[in-house]
Amino acid sequence: MSNNDVMKKLRVALKFTDDDIIKVLALVNFRITKTEIGAIFRADDHPNFKPCGDQILRNFLNGLIIHQRGPRPPAKPKTDI
Repeated sequence: MSNNDVMKKLRVALKFTDDDIIKVLALVNFRITKTEIGAIFRADDHPNFKPCGDQILRNFLNGLIIHQRGPRPPAKPKTDI
C-alpha cells in the first residue's frame, strides 16, 4: 500500500476536504497548496499524478494527532532533590 493509498483512505474515513488537510498540515507548520493535494489524490496513470512522499504523510499524521487531541501540554521542569 502506497502513501497515496493511505492518504486517500484517511481522507475518506475522516470525511476531510482539501481545506481540512491543509489546516491539519498547518498545525505542524507544513505548507502545501491545493494543487499539490489534488495531485496526490489523482489516479496513478493521470499525467498530473504526484507520489505522496514520506514527509507529507508523516506531517499529516502528526498534525492529525494535534487536531484530534489538542496541542501537547508544556513539559514540567525537572527538580533535583
